Amino acid sequence: MMKKVIGKLEEFLEWGGTKRKVVCLALSGVALLISIFDLLPLPFDAAWVAILLCGVPILLEAIIGLITSFDIKADVLVSLALVASVLIGEDFAAGEVAFIMQLGALLEDLTVAKARAGIEKLVHLTPQTARIVSGEEERIIPAEQVQVGEILRVLPGESIPVDGVVLSGQTSVNQAVMTGESLPVDKAPGDAVSSGTVNQFGAFDMRATKVGEDSSIQRMIRLVQSADAGKAKIVGIADRWATWIVVIALASAALTWWLTGEIIRAVTILVVFCPCALVLATPTAIMAAIGNATKHGFLVREGDALERLAAVRKVAFDKTGTLTHGAPRVVKVECCTAEYTEPALYALTAAAELRSEHPLGKAVVQCYRAREGTIPQPEDFEMLPGRGVRAHVMGKAILAGNRALLIERGVALDRAAEQRAEASLSQGCTVIYVAVDGQLAGLIALADTLREESAEMIGRVESLGVQPVLLTGDHESAARAIAGQLRITQVHAGCLPQDKLDWIGRYQQAGQPVCMVGDGINDAPALKKANVGIAMGGVGSDIAVDAADIALVDDEVRELPHLLALARRMMTTIKCNLTFSMALNFVAIVLAMTGVLNPVVGALVHNAGSVLVIVNSAFLLGWKKKWKASRG
Repeated sequence: MMKKVIGKLEEFLEWGGTKRKVVCLALSGVALLISIFDLLPLPFDAAWVAILLCGVPILLEAIIGLITSFDIKADVLVSLALVASVLIGEDFAAGEVAFIMQLGALLEDLTVAKARAGIEKLVHLTPQTARIVSGEEERIIPAEQVQVGEILRVLPGESIPVDGVVLSGQTSVNQAVMTGESLPVDKAPGDAVSSGTVNQFGAFDMRATKVGEDSSIQRMIRLVQSADAGKAKIVGIADRWATWIVVIALASAALTWWLTGEIIRAVTILVVFCPCALVLATPTAIMAAIGNATKHGFLVREGDALERLAAVRKVAFDKTGTLTHGAPRVVKVECCTAEYTEPALYALTAAAELRSEHPLGKAVVQCYRAREGTIPQPEDFEMLPGRGVRAHVMGKAILAGNRALLIERGVALDRAAEQRAEASLSQGCTVIYVAVDGQLAGLIALADTLREESAEMIGRVESLGVQPVLLTGDHESAARAIAGQLRITQVHAGCLPQDKLDWIGRYQQAGQPVCMVGDGINDAPALKKANVGIAMGGVGSDIAVDAADIALVDDEVRELPHLLALARRMMTTIKCNLTFSMALNFVAIVLAMTGVLNPVVGALVHNAGSVLVIVNSAFLLGWKKKWKASRG
């Protein structure tokens, strides 16, 4: 019976949500003005409107907390002060205290996280069907019915339904969902493929090796769920100290009543000891800081994210799309024969790639157009999945692709060319080999280039005493090349989602709170696991944004140091607010004990303290750190 009653009370308190609180506060504010200035001739004190609308929910929450788990929070002391004030006829004091406390509760509600849908979106990424091959027959079945060992066929543009090994065919697979790599990976017989990744060009047959709950995409979903469940939430400071506040207030009130025999002094102590300013100290500062962060392009999705961010000692960055632009660009054109100049070789390659759908081919075309303009039209064109392209340009036969393509077509690769290619690969580049009329003509090196602001941003992060870490799914050479340019010393390359999760867990176990900054679906588990997750909202996937506590809407990573500094400034403001509010409470108690304050004046005094706390927090709205000259 008691459980049913409590359940009904909880439903009543949740009814209407934030909108109900706003309406109740508006009506209560008007009622308190009417009460204090006696604006209307009412048969009752207008403060009773505030007592009923704002005070009753507080009283019910305190009762539910005590009955269900003997949980002593700030609302217990507030309830005692309300009841005591009403019993001795100090209705305005009761209404004012209830109003301030509900205002604090509303501000806390406004900083609570929005509902997330990241896991549902991951579920939607899971392939729904699979194409089973049996002899000459093909049939489509639900993906969850695929058995280990069955042969599947995957056509261009389809998601791979289960984990497996390629049996026949050549293709390129977009693995960003798992590794975050910006470029598709060529696949040939014997290579492994993962569920949820996308086949881009050629059709291929594969044998299923991991199906159902064992597949990569399902493991990703479980990682996100487990990481979110393990993230601790910060408890409000007023509730954390509530037990001691209640004990001290009751002891002071009882002692004063016993010594003076005046119950009004005891009630005044309960009123002035109500932690209104204490309750407002944190949410007002958080709201102001969130407003400041919004002006700098950050969408703060978790109310306590900035509190956690202030304690961060490491920032883990994904590479592709976060520190870099996330798209390949031509960084080097090298000729391997005197017959062609670099501009001529570049033009022939761009023309051969003009009709290519491969991201590398598109990058060559885009970069050539930006630099040179018009591209000659190829006379014919053939896409070679998993290898490159073949075309005729101005009467010349062009092959542009990977090393395997040239070897298959009988093009000789000399040692000097191999060394040049290896040098580019060691710098994190992807190399396109170019042959003209059956002879190696040169190399085109492409790389994902750094954002212009990344170096300065990393320098400012370090100036705050926070260590940058690179966590990327890219190859070791690419990761080391980028880290070297940014002077990042801690680098972990070739990371799958589980690896990123493990590294963050190790740092946390070592007592080093971590902030994760990423943009891809593969970053979602790490964004959830980290003490604070920041997603690139512009170029990032919506799943990464849903998994994060904070989204950087315009992708201006240069603003990240400001956010870190703002979080620390916010915590300084909160500590100042708490110190001031507690000091004011103790001074007011002394005055209440000596009879200087009555309940109404006491309520106004600690109300003034609440206003000062709000004003101090408001300074955060326009705060901006002045940076010293960054490193060269």
